[in-house]
Amino acid sequence: MPREIISTEQAPQAIGTYSQAVKVGNTVYLSGQIPLQPDTMTVVEGDMAAQIRRVFDNLKAVAQAAGGDLQDIVKLNIFLTDLNHFALVNEIMATYFNQPYPARTAVGVASLPKGVAVEMDAIMVLE
Repeated sequence: MPREIISTEQAPQAIGTYSQAVKVGNTVYLSGQIPLQPDTMTVVEGDMAAQIRRVFDNLKAVAQAAGGDLQDIVKLNIFLTDLNHFALVNEIMATYFNQPYPARTAVGVASLPKGVAVEMDAIMVLE
């Protein structure tokens, strides 16, 4: 199957050798998003809640560029430098997603790019 590269200016541009997302058939693989402002490529100001929201907003922008939305995500991976933020992720995620929720993994990690505290990637299936 041919690959389609997904790119949007509504989400941060890749800061490495990767694409924002790759679509193969009706499956879209969304690269990890960190809390960068798309227009300035700087880390969003504010508390952890602001960072989590920015990550979800970035994922949503890429999902929409691929022809879907957050509700089309079937698998979400969350990387946190402090797992004490797990409950906050749940609280904020509930404002972005409706049931049925995607399958999900949350992993504690030592560090993330640009020193941020949260990163998420996803797999989306389009109908």
